[in-house]
Amino acid sequence: MTEGNAVKRTTAFAWVVAAGVAPAVAFAEVDSGDTAWLLTSTVLVLFMTLPGLALFYGGLVRSKNVLSVLMQCFALACLMTLVWVAIGYGLSFGNGGSFNRFIGGGNLLLSGLSLAQVHNTVPETVFLMFQMTFAIITPALIIGGFAERMKFATVLVFSVIWLLLVYAPVCHWVWGGGWLAERGFYDFAGGTVVHINAGVASIVAAKMIGRRRGFPATAMPPHNLTLTMAGASMLWVGWFGFNAGSAVAADANAGMAMLVTHIAAASGSMAWMSMEWVKHGKPSVLGIVTGMVAGLGAITPASGYVGPMGALLIGVTAGIVCYFATQFIKRSLRIDDALDVFPVHGVGGMMGTLFAGLLAVPMLGGVGMGRNSITGVQNSLGEQVLLQFTGVVATVAWCGVLTWILLRILDATMGLRVSPEQETQGLDLAEHDERGYIL
Repeated sequence: MTEGNAVKRTTAFAWVVAAGVAPAVAFAEVDSGDTAWLLTSTVLVLFMTLPGLALFYGGLVRSKNVLSVLMQCFALACLMTLVWVAIGYGLSFGNGGSFNRFIGGGNLLLSGLSLAQVHNTVPETVFLMFQMTFAIITPALIIGGFAERMKFATVLVFSVIWLLLVYAPVCHWVWGGGWLAERGFYDFAGGTVVHINAGVASIVAAKMIGRRRGFPATAMPPHNLTLTMAGASMLWVGWFGFNAGSAVAADANAGMAMLVTHIAAASGSMAWMSMEWVKHGKPSVLGIVTGMVAGLGAITPASGYVGPMGALLIGVTAGIVCYFATQFIKRSLRIDDALDVFPVHGVGGMMGTLFAGLLAVPMLGGVGMGRNSITGVQNSLGEQVLLQFTGVVATVAWCGVLTWILLRILDATMGLRVSPEQETQGLDLAEHDERGYIL
């Protein structure tokens, strides 16, 4: 807590005592500046999904499927909210008792939540809402892996179960006091919890559901890059809430997180655009915005720990590595991860999580290594990097195995894919009886 925050809290407490009012714990502990910033960040992160990700993805698919993607993003924002309220928040941030190192518990239907509850210096209600937006956007990211071919009903059922079995446990490991958190693991805003989880689930789903009809022989270019550009711009702006908001305070840490986020986004864009320019002769709008997302995904886990030089290195590396990863997945492996979720978010998240440990050194403007709460000793550089690697491997394994099992069960019970006739017709008409464009 900063000295300024302490002064504001003490002043508020003194005013209440002087007024002869019995001070509530919440009033004495809540910092108005931190709360205002987290409220703003919550809006920004929700803005990333609606309308940011919806428009970004909507423009990338073919015109006959644009409404299906918009519908999936909007429906998941609603459905994940209800799941988070019912049980998701408790599993992620509650006390799991003897299993607390692996999973939380309690808080069913947010029972017991009151105005008096405080998380650090913000009301519990605000922290809960902020974390809800992360639980919304993560399943929405996975849509890109199976876009244009999964049944809408299956998307909904898959997302509910996946949030509870995959997202919530990993969230608890990292942010809820679980086994990674207690060892000093670095994931400031979701390299493992959001990006690796979404990327791995996406490529598993893409492999299991199979390629789109005609892929890769038939060209399937984005139908509206204007929408994609608009959505990407919204993602960039919203990402400041994603990363800087994860400081859960309006302080210097949030300021540095915002700065390094912007640097990584810009450098990732330039790196991807440059690679495309050299390889294909012309830079594209699709390339520059995809590079931006790669840079943002990679800086996300490291944003609270590295300095500007580290951010520049992360952004440039992400733009180059994720570019080649995209080519490899689609052209060499021929896996139809339709909107490149794994090579951009998954690979970017893995890189950023590893870099969070490697580049947090003070000589590069970083905060230093994490502290192991079990031993009470600060990690060495080698220990921190090994811990980061362990977190990446654990997340990939947990997400990959459980996603595969869940999709196998859903395929056997309700089916994953629409019929060939429906896929040819397009999901807008086949699943929703609507058209995105009537010209």
